[in-house]
Formats: sequence, C-alpha cells, structure tokens
Amino acid sequence: MPITTTTVEPGIVTVTVDFPPVNALPSAAWFELGEAITAAGRDRATHVVILRAEGRGFNAGVDIKEMQATEGYDALIAANRGCAVAFAAVYDCEVPVIVAVNGFCVGGGIGLVGNADVIVASDDAVFGLPEVDRGALGAATHLARLVPQHTMRTLYFTAQNVTAQQLEHFGSVQRVVPRAELDEAALEIARKIAAKDTRVIRAAKEAINGIDPVDVKTSYRLEQGFTFELNLAGVADEHRDAFVQTGKPKSATSEGA
Repeated sequence: MPITTTTVEPGIVTVTVDFPPVNALPSAAWFELGEAITAAGRDRATHVVILRAEGRGFNAGVDIKEMQATEGYDALIAANRGCAVAFAAVYDCEVPVIVAVNGFCVGGGIGLVGNADVIVASDDAVFGLPEVDRGALGAATHLARLVPQHTMRTLYFTAQNVTAQQLEHFGSVQRVVPRAELDEAALEIARKIAAKDTRVIRAAKEAINGIDPVDVKTSYRLEQGFTFELNLAGVADEHRDAFVQTGKPKSATSEGA
C-alpha cells in the first residue's frame, strides 16, 4: 500500500509513504495522507506520530506528470487543495508529529516537514523548494520555519537546496544520523514523548499552535493564489512542460527575463 499506518510500539504510530520512484504524490494521495495523519492523532491510544517514507527520498512534491496529463485546471486545484489538507493535518494533528527525512525533501515535502513538531534526518538529506523552476509558488511559509528569513528568500529565489547539517546548525533539525539509523533516531524521541501523560501532551500541542506567530494555513493559501495567477497566464504550463520533457528547469528567455 502506498500509505500505511502501523502501531510500532504502544502509543507510537508510524505513517509511511511509498510512491516509487521518488515519492512524488498524485493529488488523491495528498488527501489520503492527510486523512491517515488526522486519524492517527484522533485515536486516544496514539501518543505520537512518526511520518516517514520508503525509497530514494522522503518526498518530491506533487506529481507534475499527472498534472500535465490532465486537461484544464482540475488536477492543479486537486493538488493544491490536497497539499493544503496534508500540511494542515501535520500541523493540527492532536499529538506531536515527528518527521524522519531520508534523501531528498523538496516541494510539498517542505510543507510537511515545516509543519512538523520534531525533525530528524539522514546525513544525506537535502531540503529545497524548486517551485520557481516549475512556474509555481508555495511553501515559503514552511521553509521560513526551517531557516532564517534571508536564507529562506535566497533559497526560494535560487531554487537551491539546504543540507540536513545546515538545518541542524539552524536548530530546526533535531538530529542528523546515518540513513540506517534514521528510524531508530525517530523512535528514541517518540518513546520520550509517548512516556508522558498524553492528556498533557495533547493540550501542549494545541497550546503551542495557539501561540504560533504565523497562521501557516492562511499564509500558504495566499501563496497558492499566485500559483493560480501564473497558471491562468500560461506561465506555469511552460515550465511544467519543460520539466516533464527534459527533467530540467526551463531556461530564462529575453521575453521572460
């Protein structure tokens, strides 16, 4: 199954994503992921959720090929709404969510990780938003939770990645470990949370969200509004078509520069 939920130890639930080859999720899968995380947190037997992935990387964002193969804007709208649902599910989950990031975490993966409570990563993990290279915008809201403001702007405008080691330096990644030790690193933190009174931890999660200085759901939807504008203008299709055909960003032209 592409998305599975497993109780690995009492109180500790893992939600695992497995969409070969790169965990680029079709629109329906974003909704399914949101439902899985929400359901896990709603279960009173769950004290903590670990979100992890199988395969080459944690998450490669939305399935652009699905979007380009669909006429009109239905796939775009579904992907954007699905991402919003999945990101919000991590943020609003009734218990803390630990993300265990292996390999690459780009695009929509940043939305998941940026909304998580605890981040552990493998030593080969990289994080980034290639959105401007795809003619889209979004998840700057979440990247801003991982790096300082001006670093976020530089990474966003250049579509460059940042390493797990750099994020550990900034304090957003809790631990960086060899990939073979990633699941155990997440479990070590999960066990400490699971040992607490879940009634207190659930209240703490709600309280911390309540004092958050940024409304991540509203700000993300604002970003998506600009993506819709780029699509209506035909700009986004140019960039997505180029990526699907060549696997590379569309080169700047004198007209678009």
